[in-house]
Amino acid sequence: MLSALQLEKFRNQLIKDQKAINDRFEKVGHYDLELGAFHEATGELSSYDNHPGDDATELYEREKDIALNEHTEKEYKDIEEALQAIEDGTYGTCKECGVEIPLERLEALPTTLYCKEHSPDHLVSHERPVEETVLKPAFGRFEFDESEGTAYDAEDAWQDVASYGTSETPSDIDMEVEHYNDAYIESDDKVGYVEDYENFVGTDIEGKNITVYPTHQHRQYEDILDEEGTMTIFGDLPPGEKEPYTEEGKDNYR
Repeated sequence: MLSALQLEKFRNQLIKDQKAINDRFEKVGHYDLELGAFHEATGELSSYDNHPGDDATELYEREKDIALNEHTEKEYKDIEEALQAIEDGTYGTCKECGVEIPLERLEALPTTLYCKEHSPDHLVSHERPVEETVLKPAFGRFEFDESEGTAYDAEDAWQDVASYGTSETPSDIDMEVEHYNDAYIESDDKVGYVEDYENFVGTDIEGKNITVYPTHQHRQYEDILDEEGTMTIFGDLPPGEKEPYTEEGKDNYR
């Protein structure tokens, strides 16, 4: 049973802590949460011209502010409940089982109203972050996203936007890229064509008179074939089809 002197000591400590929290809230404005959008805390008029990485940093800091504010508000509420328990004459006994709370526990945690065995803080939350209810993959919502169809889907929409630049660097993705503009998922996907040779091969209106145009893509295509030692990008031709294209077979097809 706590003596009157001990109760007065705890009351003074709780009032002192309460005043410190009030002073902190008044000084920092509830960690700047009284402002509007998070960029207002940095003095920015708008986030429009900011790099996504900079905005992400400020958002991360704002999330910390929210967590600190919630923690401090809970601490303030615990102080109020402890002061009310002193007024009611129940301070120092567990609200759950009525057992006297050890003095050492009260000195370490003056706001506690529970013994160690019945402390609510023993509960471990298994709830997922609330952000996961709104944050979803950039694609996977359209009809053709889960198939091999060539229709324009959400993944294609994301790639179109990402082609203008993202906050990622070549070290952030699991594929080799030569330029920062290609630092996004599947940046090497073919756009507007299926096979590489469509970039440099053309026909007339009837599909005849096949012509190969000496473009940059054609040179890249030839270099790949030379490295592989094959006649086509998908493997070598059968002997019967390969012969007309070799030096030995040219004379027979003039």
